[in-house]
Amino acid sequence: MINNFSDFCTELLKCGFTMGGGSSKSIFALIPYSWEEQENIDSPVKWHTGDPETDPWEWRMRALDERGDIAYSKLFFNSSGYITKEWYPYFYAVRRGKKTLDGEYADGKISAFEKRIYSVIKEMGYAPVHEIKRLGGFSKEDKSRFDRALTSLQMKMYITMCGNARKLNKAGEAYGWSSTAFCTVESFWGREFTEAASDIEPESAESRIRERILQLNPFATEKNMIKFIRG
Repeated sequence: MINNFSDFCTELLKCGFTMGGGSSKSIFALIPYSWEEQENIDSPVKWHTGDPETDPWEWRMRALDERGDIAYSKLFFNSSGYITKEWYPYFYAVRRGKKTLDGEYADGKISAFEKRIYSVIKEMGYAPVHEIKRLGGFSKEDKSRFDRALTSLQMKMYITMCGNARKLNKAGEAYGWSSTAFCTVESFWGREFTEAASDIEPESAESRIRERILQLNPFATEKNMIKFIRG
């Protein structure tokens, strides 16, 4: 039973991956209930209480800030999810392999918005959303396309969440709400890690992930598994 953040990380390392929100999406979720359903759940784990030990919403940033073996981002069904360092290479092999952003852009598989976002993040190394918008020249009218492009880059495993940051005033003092910060996947895990992942045979990687999904959820359908694995 998961009672706190430590329990969650222990179970996640055993499983390898999980949906991040309170829904399994018919695949798998370590915390399978939402804040709307939790009144009927006998567990100290409750959404949106602000308690860093028992609130799964707080665990997102704790995992990124305190651990080096867990990735959290929009990874599955355009929604949040976790993948451990052990299992990340298999998803990377399926979704990216040896593809490059410039190559996919030339082939029309990466949008101009995605390219602009990625270029800012790659140049800065660590970029909160408000800085990506400012440096990339994105306006309020671009919000919908910006959000879609940001999610797409995460799903394609070009960028990943790596923390959060607040805006700074002219005196260098932080103010306002924090916004999510991103870095490239290569920066998050290290280039040697991603280069090794790109050498894994995609078919073999997909087969291994599928096998794990069925261990976690024997009722997962082929259609859902394909979408979950391939993004």
